[in-house]
Amino acid sequence: MTSNAILDAAPELSTSAYVVMGVATCFRRTEDDLESIKVLEPIPSAYLESLFQGIPTAYEVIMAATLEQVQNDTFREQANLVDVHLCENYRDRLIAAARTYQGRTAAQSLIPLNTQRTDLNYSIEKKRTLNVKNIVKAEDNVRQHSHTHKKL
Repeated sequence: MTSNAILDAAPELSTSAYVVMGVATCFRRTEDDLESIKVLEPIPSAYLESLFQGIPTAYEVIMAATLEQVQNDTFREQANLVDVHLCENYRDRLIAAARTYQGRTAAQSLIPLNTQRTDLNYSIEKKRTLNVKNIVKAEDNVRQHSHTHKKL
């Protein structure tokens, strides 16, 4: 994907737009087990601020870059992210994240451009499973008390 593809979809952004990318440990359900995979995804400014408050996160490393750098085909090679998968809806999420930093320029001071941070509260205790199918059953319904909808 080239920078032009991003800029065509979001003309208000420039190639120098700031964005933070993160490498998260996620899990994919196989027939009998969970398989660990690394996923590269953009991080919105609000979540970045909460990361620095010490909340547990699946992100191992986060890095600040420009849209031009991220869309360059060599970005993942230069950042040693060759075995890392791109997140679902990558382009749309990248545009959305870049827009959040335009609105909150103070968030850009948390991690300077072209730097990486690994001092996060990394935890996979709560596993992020990517291919979960939520099947709702009749037993999942909560029975309401008989007086719930009556005027007493």
